[in-house]
Amino acid sequence: LLGQILDHWFESEPLKATLATDAVIGAMASPHTPGSGYVLLHHVMGELEGQRGAWGYVAGGMGALSQAIAHAATAWGAHIFADKAVCHVLLGRDGEAQGVALQDGTEVRSKLVLSNASPQITFLELIPQEQLPKDFVQRIRQVDTRSPVTKINVAVDRLPSFLAAPNARDGQPLPHHQCSIHLNCEGTQLLHQAFTEATHGHPSSRPMIELCIPSALDPGLAPPGCHVVSLFTQYTPSVLAGGRSWDEQARNAYADTVFDCIEDYAPGFKASVIGRDILTPPDLERIFGLPGGNIFHGGMSLDQLYFARPAPSYSGYRSPVPGLYLCGSGAHPGGGVMGAAGRNAAQVAIKDFRHL
Repeated sequence: LLGQILDHWFESEPLKATLATDAVIGAMASPHTPGSGYVLLHHVMGELEGQRGAWGYVAGGMGALSQAIAHAATAWGAHIFADKAVCHVLLGRDGEAQGVALQDGTEVRSKLVLSNASPQITFLELIPQEQLPKDFVQRIRQVDTRSPVTKINVAVDRLPSFLAAPNARDGQPLPHHQCSIHLNCEGTQLLHQAFTEATHGHPSSRPMIELCIPSALDPGLAPPGCHVVSLFTQYTPSVLAGGRSWDEQARNAYADTVFDCIEDYAPGFKASVIGRDILTPPDLERIFGLPGGNIFHGGMSLDQLYFARPAPSYSGYRSPVPGLYLCGSGAHPGGGVMGAAGRNAAQVAIKDFRHL
């Protein structure tokens, strides 16, 4: 349990609750949920430039990371085709992968196919079900993809000024503006209460908020004096109580709740907002192909990790379809911007390729 880990090392409740956010990030879980301690440790594994457990900001935004990977690949002769939707995986007589068919009718032949789409899209949409073992299909259908995350991107015309650490007179970013700012995290009980509301189909009345101001580190993201603010918030159920969907009214009502909370910590924030983009779990699924809006392609609970990710007997990146490999967040070791699943899958695919 997360609480046991934090109680062992820390005394301050606000500090414990702030650390606890990384144990429930992207998870429809409470700090009191068994297994939540693993998610916290998952988020601090590895290192960045020699700093253990550190996280970094990508200059130019997260898309710059994708571009860096793309440039490295093309330098080695890879051909990248964007905006070419895959319709299905092409299969040979013996059920082996032989390439992919695109929605425009083009067929791309290949001895190997690696998919970093979710297990649900890969195996339930791109492969004919009769080509897969029934128990495997059942397992993929049963993966817990519930997501609590609503992402809100905000444009503001001035730097937020927090009561706890007011801005300098020149309005320039201070050290805390260049960090992850955690709100509504004074105690783990607050997080548990926010989670409980969502389990009953109601967006949290006092949501957990992680606030980042990327333009404080990367001024080119916004005009002079203006900033972009990224809000990672929980908990919001995919389907609201009574089966209601996330219509415009529901989305704005929740965003207003989030902004009211920020206003309590940083008076004047609401008046500084000049634009906002609200992405609820169904939006994240529709736009990015995330099942249930889950940023990890499936919950990071103990029953869906290690040898059971995405399914028992298929945690080694190979799939029931010879020549088809899973290399995204739905594969071992799970989500996070670390590339481990892709690296490991590539090594397995290269090993197999040598025998073709």
